[in-house]
Amino acid sequence: MSNPRFVPVADVSSLAPGQGRTVEWRGRRFALWNLDGQFYAIDDDCPHRGGPLGAGVLDRGLVHCPLHGWGFDPKTGACEANPARPVACHPTRVEAGQVWIALPDAP
Repeated sequence: MSNPRFVPVADVSSLAPGQGRTVEWRGRRFALWNLDGQFYAIDDDCPHRGGPLGAGVLDRGLVHCPLHGWGFDPKTGACEANPARPVACHPTRVEAGQVWIALPDAP
């Protein structure tokens, strides 16, 4: 991603460590997770059955899909259950009390 465009998606204070949720920017959904004060964003749709990863459960550093339990590393997008099916990761930054996500390159 060359020269990414960052957009604000959440207040830092709205997501406690260990929590995640789905955030949206102009119709595009991301799963945003707070791991010990660091924020990570991955695509929200699980590649297995499309479950919302923002509604998943964090266990031992992996976000587990609420539909079938596939685990994803929010830092890398790697899938524990099926390494051939990762999710995309999106850089984040914190600025002025907001979490910002880098948008994927437009087609």
